[in-house]
Amino acid sequence: MNVRSQVSMVFHLDKCIGCHTCSIACKNIWTDRRGTEYMWWNNVETKPGTGFPTAWEDQEKYNGGWEVEDGKLQLKSTSKAKTVFNIYHNPSMPTMDDYYEPWTYDYQHLFNAPEGPDQPTAKPISMVTGELINIEAGPNWDDDLGGSPIYAENDPNLASLSPEQRAQLSAVERLVLFYFPRICNHCLNPSCVASCPSGALYKRGEDGIVLVDQKRCRGWRMCVAACPYKKMFYNWNTGKSEKCILCFPRLETGQAPACFHSCVGRIRYLGVLLYDADRIEEVASLPKEKLIEGQRSLILDPNDPEVVAAARQSDVHDSVVDAAQRSPVYQFVKTWKIALPPHLEFRTMPMLFYVPPMSPVMSSQENGTISHVSDNLFHDIDESRIPMKFLASLFGAGDESFVRYALRKQKAVRWYRRAMTVGDVDMPTAERMLREADCSPDEAEAIYRLTALCTFDERFVIPPMHREEAIQMMEDPLTHKQDVGFGFMSGPHRGM
Repeated sequence: MNVRSQVSMVFHLDKCIGCHTCSIACKNIWTDRRGTEYMWWNNVETKPGTGFPTAWEDQEKYNGGWEVEDGKLQLKSTSKAKTVFNIYHNPSMPTMDDYYEPWTYDYQHLFNAPEGPDQPTAKPISMVTGELINIEAGPNWDDDLGGSPIYAENDPNLASLSPEQRAQLSAVERLVLFYFPRICNHCLNPSCVASCPSGALYKRGEDGIVLVDQKRCRGWRMCVAACPYKKMFYNWNTGKSEKCILCFPRLETGQAPACFHSCVGRIRYLGVLLYDADRIEEVASLPKEKLIEGQRSLILDPNDPEVVAAARQSDVHDSVVDAAQRSPVYQFVKTWKIALPPHLEFRTMPMLFYVPPMSPVMSSQENGTISHVSDNLFHDIDESRIPMKFLASLFGAGDESFVRYALRKQKAVRWYRRAMTVGDVDMPTAERMLREADCSPDEAEAIYRLTALCTFDERFVIPPMHREEAIQMMEDPLTHKQDVGFGFMSGPHRGM
């Protein structure tokens, strides 16, 4: 058992209000530089929708992630032989049209326009050509566009639905949307790291954060094509690849990442998980229907004495094990099993998990009057407007049972709390629903508290990074500490 630690995340989609505060916080800190205009390390998408970049989930187009060929795990987009031929033209690379042409505004005209009969306006100007442009796309261009024939109806996850289900989802009385915030998943089996010819991408041994060594990066951009979530970006100014760094300078000082700290809906949770690194390839090679249980088995119980002993043998610090025992991520993912990874069929073993959203009840329209299908306070899971197959495609690797389990447990907790606080639901019915959802009253109370009443310190259990141990074999920690985790202090540039 090769025990390692991984900083992991949970996003509770039932609480996301789509305010984009997380995206702006990240943008202001990390990607406000020349060459990063189009980058959004954190973005919030509307689902159903095509996302950013356009149709990033369509691996028939982008060939991201891994596949099992003749029982062997291999990258879809590249290989040692393909790297040579794809250096100057990679057919799986997203183009500017897949992202958007970044723009600014002619503020000088707004402030300095001569007096005239009309109010002056700040016209949009391309940040690529410097010319006036007609804006046709943006990082959240499909925001709130539920039912859009351009975006919502072209969501790759809709391919799993029947034509009848797709038509029903577009009916006026069934229009629905939910928000889907995304950052780098800091995967256990990152395809971006495996695809890099220069070895610039690496996964930190002490916390699992995936980073890019800007000194070694040569701008091959194989990582951009290989990442199935399209969270690798190319900086055209420096000629280097960039990505979300999970605000590791903040984590090293005990602070939550900027997007987590600024989250208005408090949907974000961060903690450390212990996992068995020896089984990564075995689990990533499992058949599609066994991937979710396989990944769960990869995550180890931090309270198990054997795991604790193995962690010490692997030089995982006791303080990290203690943080793992208090991790909210472990509760959501392994104990309660209501948080699921996105598109696990890409086989990168993402360590960002999502609690699937509850959706409004289906409605019907007769003679201009809209009425609900269900008469119950909380409708049955299968009566929700979002088809279960859609959510299963997004979070369940195509298997509805995992999504159904998570949603039924959430629904049972709602009934139970309603019976306790309002009293318009009888307690025997609520307790029966808990039993049917594989949930006890104590567990329901714990889910309720961590979801609704959690404190800042309960949402973010940040383990000590122990950077003094990570670098002790390379240089004097007292000399290195002035870098505060940033590494070299001069900015990256071409030819370095």
